[in-house]
Amino acid sequence: MQLPDWSGGNGMINTFFGANSLDTTAALISALIIGILFGISLEQAGFGSSRRLSGIFYFQDMAVLKVMFTALVVAMIGLFIAFRTGLVDPTTQIYFMPTYYGTYIVAGLIFGAGFVMSGWCPGTAAVGMASGKIDAMVFLGGAIIGSILFNELFPVIKPLYTWGQSSLQAYGQPGLAFLYDSLGVSRQVVILGITLIAVACFWGAEYIEARKGLKSWFNSPFLVRFSLVLILAAGIVFLVPEPHLSTAQPDPKSVPDPALLSDVASAADHVEPEELASALFNRNPAVLAVDIRPVAEYNAFHIRGSVQVDMPDLPAFVSIHRDKTHIVLYSNGMVHPAQARDHLYRSGFRNVFILTDGLNGFIERCLKPVSLRTEPLTAEAVQRINAWRAFFHETDSAASSDTKALFQGLNLPGMIDSDWLAGHLNRPEVKIIDCRSQPDYNTRHIPGALSLSPEHVRGNVDGLPSMVMPAEILAAKLSLMGIQETDLIVLIYDGDKIRDATLIAMALERLGHTRYAILDGGFDKWLAETRPVATDLPRVRRTLYPVRPEADNFSVSAATVLEHVTRKSALILDVRPEDYFTGKKSDEARAGHIPGAVNRVFSADLVRYNDTHIGFKPLDELKQIYAGIILNRNTPVVIHCRTGHQASQTVFVLKRLLGYPNVFWYDAGWTEWAAKPDLPVEK
Repeated sequence: MQLPDWSGGNGMINTFFGANSLDTTAALISALIIGILFGISLEQAGFGSSRRLSGIFYFQDMAVLKVMFTALVVAMIGLFIAFRTGLVDPTTQIYFMPTYYGTYIVAGLIFGAGFVMSGWCPGTAAVGMASGKIDAMVFLGGAIIGSILFNELFPVIKPLYTWGQSSLQAYGQPGLAFLYDSLGVSRQVVILGITLIAVACFWGAEYIEARKGLKSWFNSPFLVRFSLVLILAAGIVFLVPEPHLSTAQPDPKSVPDPALLSDVASAADHVEPEELASALFNRNPAVLAVDIRPVAEYNAFHIRGSVQVDMPDLPAFVSIHRDKTHIVLYSNGMVHPAQARDHLYRSGFRNVFILTDGLNGFIERCLKPVSLRTEPLTAEAVQRINAWRAFFHETDSAASSDTKALFQGLNLPGMIDSDWLAGHLNRPEVKIIDCRSQPDYNTRHIPGALSLSPEHVRGNVDGLPSMVMPAEILAAKLSLMGIQETDLIVLIYDGDKIRDATLIAMALERLGHTRYAILDGGFDKWLAETRPVATDLPRVRRTLYPVRPEADNFSVSAATVLEHVTRKSALILDVRPEDYFTGKKSDEARAGHIPGAVNRVFSADLVRYNDTHIGFKPLDELKQIYAGIILNRNTPVVIHCRTGHQASQTVFVLKRLLGYPNVFWYDAGWTEWAAKPDLPVEK
């Protein structure tokens, strides 16, 4: 049977969700039509009156209970029959929302309190507003305000948002699954039980209304017939057989699919091992590798970053990962992945691929040592293969147990003392970056240190001067320095130029490299303690540092800052010297500061110790100072200076030393803001 427009080609209803077309015009129009009809139904049921809605709490009007139970029973029975008859495929055509029992209990109490006080819920309030009810409009206004508060307070209440997730809810199974599993009963028994509860509630509701002298169907032929119809419908589910393929007709899915065959012919169903290796190495969030071998084989060895899924679970698993552009199936060979991919393709999934030559091909082409290869390789290919071998032969934790023990107890990112560094100078996992000028570095430096000036990590980006470079360029620089993502980087400064170290720290953060620390007291303290120094240059073996553009979630643009200023949704912290903040001095296009900004000079966080070195003030003192500036720790804070250099120091203090959760860095700073005449300025 072919159902025009709505059929998936095999008699099954192809939903908008199943067709991945929820963002189309047809879906929008359908949603509007359904919404209007739903609203009309609620209006006819009396849900356009808050008096009737709230009547259930005073046992004056039981319409809410009757309508809700009717909808529940009809939907429950209808979906079960649709699933069993094959009209709807629950694994690909229906989205099951995650079930969080703890969250639902708390939300239900809040919702119930609001319902009792107002007589409205969001849906019925929309119906009431359409009917001209003023109290419904007021309720919707309150709901909007509540939504805004929820959004602003989300970082605080996030743990509650997902509290009590069902452990039995695997790959999108409905929340009621706990009834089937824990009680050891079939779905049919649960459906019949809920239906009987609904019927009992109908009779109880009609009895209450009869006792109140209201119009009631209690003990009437209609109520008797209605109850029997519901019970009979619930009984029918026991007669619906399990879906099976008819032996008289061929499986419709065995019919050749020209589009599928075209993909196979053009190898569009494959992903080459090198492509997958590059995507996983760079941690591309849109690519997911799926190992369909047995768990024992997966545990023995698997491609780093992949997940294990049994073949029968693939439709449900892929259904909840529609956001991925490439789901790559692999086994030892290609037969089973190809069969699974073809099945998923016919089910409407177009983002599933197979790995060319399987796991064996991946090992041969990506992980085979260079010394064992007979074909000539370029220097770039040798570097890439060595980097892949180091990455994919490492554990998923990205560090050996020895390395973990080495870094245990360190508060990273943060500060590190000279005693620890002196005791670990020869460890290959510890990379020292000297942020001083090159002449100072050439004169003397900590043994094994690499030279990297803060000016080497920034330049002109999209017309904006002194910007920290994009991730691709920064990754290339670290690769030339022989740095890997598992290394601990120790940053060295001198004098009061901690901002030089923190600017390079921002470059590391842009790459997602958070295993770094700044040497407390810098090079001055190291010298004062007569620690070893050297003049020789370290020998470096190039690496291939991965690029992760998504790692930078802390840099903000002028547009974002302007939005915060307009909405007053963040604290703008200007760390330039006071004369520049007030506009008395200026070396930019305009003088002054961003409207509403607060001035806290970056250098005020520093103090001189024992006439030997300059470092940060004690943490307790910094905590007290910033608690008086940022009254709520969860307030978003946007920090800027002129070019991002000084601001990087305050970002490090707030985010990494004091643990403020919502700290953002306006790198372009006053240089960009002052140069754009459409942006507001205060003096």
